[in-house]
Amino acid sequence: MATIAKTIVATGATSGLGFELVRQLLAQTQPYNFILGARDTKTAQANFDGLEYDNSKHSLTIFPLELSNLKTVKTFSQQVLDKLGQDKIDYLLLSAAISNNSEQPGPHGSKWSEPYIVNHLSQHYLVHLLREKLEASRSRIVVVSSGAVCYVKDPTLLEDDLKGGSKTDRNVYSATKFVQLLGAHWWRRQLQGKCHVVAASPGLVPNTNLLRSSEHYSMLVNHPDAKTVPEGAQSIYRAFIRDDFPEDPDQIYLSSLGEWWSKDLYGLTLDKDLQDKWSPSKEEIEKEEGLTA
Repeated sequence: MATIAKTIVATGATSGLGFELVRQLLAQTQPYNFILGARDTKTAQANFDGLEYDNSKHSLTIFPLELSNLKTVKTFSQQVLDKLGQDKIDYLLLSAAISNNSEQPGPHGSKWSEPYIVNHLSQHYLVHLLREKLEASRSRIVVVSSGAVCYVKDPTLLEDDLKGGSKTDRNVYSATKFVQLLGAHWWRRQLQGKCHVVAASPGLVPNTNLLRSSEHYSMLVNHPDAKTVPEGAQSIYRAFIRDDFPEDPDQIYLSSLGEWWSKDLYGLTLDKDLQDKWSPSKEEIEKEEGLTA
């Protein structure tokens, strides 16, 4: 009897850790149907074609997606739903991230900076748009997080830091991953009993586009905790297959060592008022970002 293919919808899977994870899954005997979003669909398709995977077993579809432009998120979501038809989503992987600062004005007239929109808002919006399908599918939502969430000590500064044109000296990437984790907790509450939401850290992986531009790159490469790209992808993959969920529903964070992190390591993200503040509704997003007619 043939093994039933599992469907993965993903952002950030056409380069870096996401690409490596897909590459590893394409080598499995388990068949997968991938629906991926990419800024440059032609290059992404060529890169995957270069893997010479078994396309009689796996299928791979790439649709345009520019996460700094929420209009493309809306289009992508509809293309995903049209492609799926009555089929379900087994996994939604939210892996996309950039490490820019907030100095530039927000894209497309947004008050928010590009890293905030890419790393959190647009992918949060995508979950809203796919919510009905995710609930019906009882999907697992895997959010690629970062230990950088621990660097945020004062959440009252987030709004100023994440606006477009911000001149903050604080780390914007850490701030975006903090609000992303707030969103993961919020979705865990909203989808409780319907979908599993898991936040996963790939660990310190210097050899990705995210960190190669860092002025501290050489130091990161030689860090004793540094992981290779394949190792980082395996850390994310564990969030797909682990079923030993802690009894405490707030304990959703899977570390790169395969351990469920103690809540005190990300305690500030457990504030439900903060989760609500940084998890706007679909209607609020569309109004604020000019997506309504």
